[in-house]
Amino acid sequence: MKAHTKRKITFLFGFAAYFSTIWYLWDTPAVYPLKVFVVLLHEISHAMASVATGGGIEKITLNPAEGGACYCFGGNAFITLSAGYLGSLLWGAAMFSAARSDKVKTNWVNGFIGVMVMVLTIFFVRTGFGIVFGLAFGLTMVVISKQMGGAVNRGLLLTLGLTSALYAILDIKSDVIDRSSMQSDAAMLAEITNVPTLVWGGLWITIAVAVCALLMKRAYEDA
Repeated sequence: MKAHTKRKITFLFGFAAYFSTIWYLWDTPAVYPLKVFVVLLHEISHAMASVATGGGIEKITLNPAEGGACYCFGGNAFITLSAGYLGSLLWGAAMFSAARSDKVKTNWVNGFIGVMVMVLTIFFVRTGFGIVFGLAFGLTMVVISKQMGGAVNRGLLLTLGLTSALYAILDIKSDVIDRSSMQSDAAMLAEITNVPTLVWGGLWITIAVAVCALLMKRAYEDA
């Protein structure tokens, strides 16, 4: 068997193992911190979009039920509302791509993520659970970036990227399609555009699936 064929088979088995493990442990404490981290990325994306379009941030909240909210003012409402799900998806794609690049020092990236999470938590998170989670998660990322080797840091960044990208799909499906009557980003966007919630949900999930498929395709081709 040729070497490149072996690498592709190894990649497929590795991804299957990751996906199976995440799926099996999805509702367990092992995956819980990753899911809350993705929720935080979702809210951070709203905040960044608001600031980028001339608005500001009042506060960010996180709760133990994997929920969160970003209270913004000013800025472009359309862009800010659209940035949540798509933002966490793009964060995931960026982390996944960085983890796969031989030119990126993943320990630096993980350290940066840790510091960013702690700084944003201190300045903007205003719930007890959110503050404890943000500081603990950020500190853990910094410690791992400094104390663990390249393989561990690369594996961690890859896991964060994949989980963030894939969770975006599940999150959109749960919040927008399965529970279309709830007050989601898509519902608020529907109010200002007169385009139905399900249309926005369908568009976002299509984009999320396409991005995840592209990431997997490129990773497989590069294996």
